[in-house]
Amino acid sequence: MHSLAEKIQQQDMRALARAITLIENDDPEKLNLMSDIFSVRKKAHHIGITGSPGAGKSSLINRLLTHLRAQDLTVAVIAVDPTSPFSGGSLLGDRTRMNQHFLDPGIFIRSMATRGSLGGLARATKDAIRVCDAYGFDVVLVETVGVGQSELDIMKVVDTTGLVLTPNSGDVLQIFKAGIMEIADLFIINKADLPGVVRLKATLEEYMMIAQPKGWHPLIIKTISTENEGMDELWNGMEQHQEYLYETKQGEERRLKQLELEVYELIREEIWRDVQSTIDSDYEKKEQLRNPEADPYQLAKDWYGEWKGDS
Repeated sequence: MHSLAEKIQQQDMRALARAITLIENDDPEKLNLMSDIFSVRKKAHHIGITGSPGAGKSSLINRLLTHLRAQDLTVAVIAVDPTSPFSGGSLLGDRTRMNQHFLDPGIFIRSMATRGSLGGLARATKDAIRVCDAYGFDVVLVETVGVGQSELDIMKVVDTTGLVLTPNSGDVLQIFKAGIMEIADLFIINKADLPGVVRLKATLEEYMMIAQPKGWHPLIIKTISTENEGMDELWNGMEQHQEYLYETKQGEERRLKQLELEVYELIREEIWRDVQSTIDSDYEKKEQLRNPEADPYQLAKDWYGEWKGDS
């Protein structure tokens, strides 16, 4: 077994942080490490919190952390932040709202930069979730970057997805357009002390009547994170959904679909790594990439065929 996997199993926090760094850096040891990590998974409840910027996701998670710790549950938080176009790093803005929990040994908070991913998550997010699971956390919370219309990746990596909305924010139309409504297991109306709550709740109920979801019917939960209101209802809704996943055929089908998507994604990463290495080590190919008049379609076709051995 990989030495980091052994230490993580023994709840070594430094090993946990080092493993996530290794994953983010796409280290050659990553697949071996993750295979060992997978063998010691503990079945934590993986929860995603998504929604438009300004909906109060970080503040909501901050209050939820307090609620979970009061129940003696340990929690890992993976906060995915936008990437700087200059440094490639993240601003770590989400962590500033959770600073009161930094010294709590039952909470682990890690920010991850998207590094060009357009789905609201970092590429390494799923692996980081698995590492936190193997460590033994009871709950793993994932906060997406909040990009508005491209948050769909979250459904591929967590058990329960909470979509945070706010009254009179104008974001409902955007999420209707993007199809984000379809991935929500819970609709969380945050800032529920503002005008427009009744109208937003009615809109969500109308949506569900039209969509007629099969299996799980998303819950609508009102919260006021600044006043610490609604946390009981929110956590109860998340627990209800977890029970549904492990007690119904629809839940099993969803987990199998996630497994299929993950295998395909890992294969794509390995193929791309090999193709890129082949191109980067070929001087003539690199020179062709410096020609602004080069036909990208033909180059891609020729080089991929060459890599496959077609020519």
